[in-house]
Amino acid sequence: MSNLEQLSLYLSHVHRNRFINGNDLKQNIVDYLPELNQFRFNIHSTMLLNNEIISCVNYFLGDNEGECLIYSYPYTLRHYYKIANNFPGGLFPCVHEVSLFDEHPFEHEFFIRIQRSFPFMKRLIINNRKAQKEKQCKKLKNTNQDLLVIEYSHLQCLILNEAHHDYVEQFLLDTKTRLPYGVDLFVDYKPLKRVTYNFKRDATQINCSKVRYICSDTNFRFPKHFKDYFLDIDTS
Repeated sequence: MSNLEQLSLYLSHVHRNRFINGNDLKQNIVDYLPELNQFRFNIHSTMLLNNEIISCVNYFLGDNEGECLIYSYPYTLRHYYKIANNFPGGLFPCVHEVSLFDEHPFEHEFFIRIQRSFPFMKRLIINNRKAQKEKQCKKLKNTNQDLLVIEYSHLQCLILNEAHHDYVEQFLLDTKTRLPYGVDLFVDYKPLKRVTYNFKRDATQINCSKVRYICSDTNFRFPKHFKDYFLDIDTS
């Protein structure tokens, strides 16, 4: 083929791990045909994927920005950040650190999805200043069944400093959440005092008795029974 003056190539190709690209054309065809004057081609290549491709787009009008995340599934990173309400779901056994962010409220059913998707989650950060709309609801919206108590079996650290007090209540009420023993809790003093009724509320004491409260607000005068409400406290 060294004296070929014109070549037309029409090809449909399927490969397991790569596409045909411009470098393939040059290195495997054109470079071997120095006398070639015309080369007409139409190449359609398909790559077979072993992994599913997931994409998720979020628009945050308050910040005047949009974000797009695309990843292969199964997911292999140990963290998954800035999850919003339109989280597509799935199972992420490798993920140990999760952060949640949205300009719309997170309801109880959303936290059920999060727990099921990240069963080995150790660190959870919530950034959401919007009050829940359905926090008094005692039934799951889609099934009309009683609310499930969400159990975070592997959780070690819960950070709620940037969360509305509804989410403090979401995680401390024993009718909504079951926390494991020894969780480090980071939350501002005022919303914690409000949710626990000045550290006298029975419905939040079970979970509070399991947590080590890390308090950064040291300008308040703590009540005498404050320390007895938690497993341990750190006000240093």
